[in-house]
Amino acid sequence: MLTPSAPPRSAVWLPIFAGLCASLVSIGLARFAYTPLIPSLIQAQWFSANDVVYLGAANLVGYLIGALIGHPLARRTSNTTALRLMMLAVTAAFFACGFPLSVGWFFGWRLLSGIAGGAIMVLVAATVLPHVPASRRGLASGAIFLGIGLGIAGSGTIVPPLLSLGLQDTWFGLGLLSLVLTAASWFGWPATSHTATPTTSADKTPVDPQVYLLFAQYAFMAAGLVPAMVFLVDYVARGLGAGPHVGALIWVMYGLGAIIGPVSYGFLADKLGARWSIRLVLVVQAIAVGLLAISSSFTALAVLAVIIGAFPPGIVPLALARVHELIPQHHQQQIAWSRATVSFATFQALAGFAYSAMFNASGGHHQLLFIIAAGAIVIALLLEQGMRLVKRGDRLHPALN
Repeated sequence: MLTPSAPPRSAVWLPIFAGLCASLVSIGLARFAYTPLIPSLIQAQWFSANDVVYLGAANLVGYLIGALIGHPLARRTSNTTALRLMMLAVTAAFFACGFPLSVGWFFGWRLLSGIAGGAIMVLVAATVLPHVPASRRGLASGAIFLGIGLGIAGSGTIVPPLLSLGLQDTWFGLGLLSLVLTAASWFGWPATSHTATPTTSADKTPVDPQVYLLFAQYAFMAAGLVPAMVFLVDYVARGLGAGPHVGALIWVMYGLGAIIGPVSYGFLADKLGARWSIRLVLVVQAIAVGLLAISSSFTALAVLAVIIGAFPPGIVPLALARVHELIPQHHQQQIAWSRATVSFATFQALAGFAYSAMFNASGGHHQLLFIIAAGAIVIALLLEQGMRLVKRGDRLHPALN
């Protein structure tokens, strides 16, 4: 049985806490703690500026691989075992990155941390939510992905003081924090985790054009969030000449937005529905990212950082809610969510390398990347309008459905 009839309170919040720790470690810290480290990695001459940018994209490539292998890994072990292994992998990667032996060494460990993040993203909700009463699943989903925001905010506040000890100690400090969170969540996972069911020809996602349009829309959202996620601190610190301290402060504001994102976006989904919420969020984000390209004052950058920071973690529960709106069957929801994550990860990885190439080719032109990102978000918005046309066509031609 997927949902206990009357689970004790501890049986509800412990898996949620474990899921929060997993998203915090594997994405909140493993991906986002790298951003405030970019200026220091360059200034300390660990790697060249070009290499540092491509090393950031390694995590995005790993995320795609992890999204693809998450369910196969869970089938060979269990969801709980796979999640624990992935958190251990991230922890090991943090400690390994404290040794800049070569670009290949660093790339490999950044890739591994991304793999762990992708696998956790496709498994964590399917592992935790079946043990949460239906009336609390919306809140539980927001709480799980709140870990991403906490990791972003934590990286902005923890990294600067750690950097005063040195780059190597910074990586070791992040590894220690990851180890503590892994240990704290170890026994919080559900005692009887539900392993991923092998996909058969009968398990394919229903051929609903709205579902595939959502996949495409989610992919362009991924392309739109990469520049700020990777380059924001470097833009403020080096691009605007404000220095790493101001860059770190802006990243803290980005992290504040990331904490607000899952809760506020979830509230919107409850009040307006996921479709209308996605439309509103995309309009606001397109404007904010576009303004980032022409803003230079601290106040404007701080406000924009909060708005933009809400986007990466906020769209995850929002897209998941949209999947649930479109697909009523539980198992098919899991398949659709896995495919949505793969489409997101694919565009995120491609965008990571494309933006890196454009950044290097343009001589470090940050504003160009933000303008292109705003365009990607506008395309996602136009795809949402496409969903409306498809839905209208379904009403006009019900016999074709």
